[in-house]
Amino acid sequence: MGKNTELLDSLYQHMITYYSGDPKRIQHFVKVHGFARLIGHMEAIPDETLLILEAAAYVHDIGIKPAERLYGSCSGNYQEELGPAPAADMLKQCGFSAGQIERITYLVGHHHTYNNIDGLDYQILVEADFLVNFYEDATGTDAIRHACETVFKTVSGREICRTMFDL
Repeated sequence: MGKNTELLDSLYQHMITYYSGDPKRIQHFVKVHGFARLIGHMEAIPDETLLILEAAAYVHDIGIKPAERLYGSCSGNYQEELGPAPAADMLKQCGFSAGQIERITYLVGHHHTYNNIDGLDYQILVEADFLVNFYEDATGTDAIRHACETVFKTVSGREICRTMFDL
């Protein structure tokens, strides 16, 4: 087993513990990770970028718990505000480097912001989260089609979206 696999498996386990008793949240991050990893492979992104992407997919919604505790809401802006600190703590416990933590927490702090997307890791994370949220939120076909055409930028993400939702 390689170093990246060990880091990601440790983070996966930490996130299951973090969301203990909340299978809906666990299922969500697992699905986002699955789509992010697949799109990352299909887009042939470099290994280090894939590691960042996969880790960010696991922890992208870590801010939900503190947002619900402090604000009684899991609104995206609260997740972005409150997610980076617990993500950084967990990533450090799992052995991620300072540079990796910096980028991953940036993604956590911006994953509901769809303008000024500054990297393929960020773009793919947004697309993977959309794919899962479309299904979980029972989004209508017109809204899915619009997002697929305007938010999705990767060839692979668009292909998955169109195929999954028969657009």
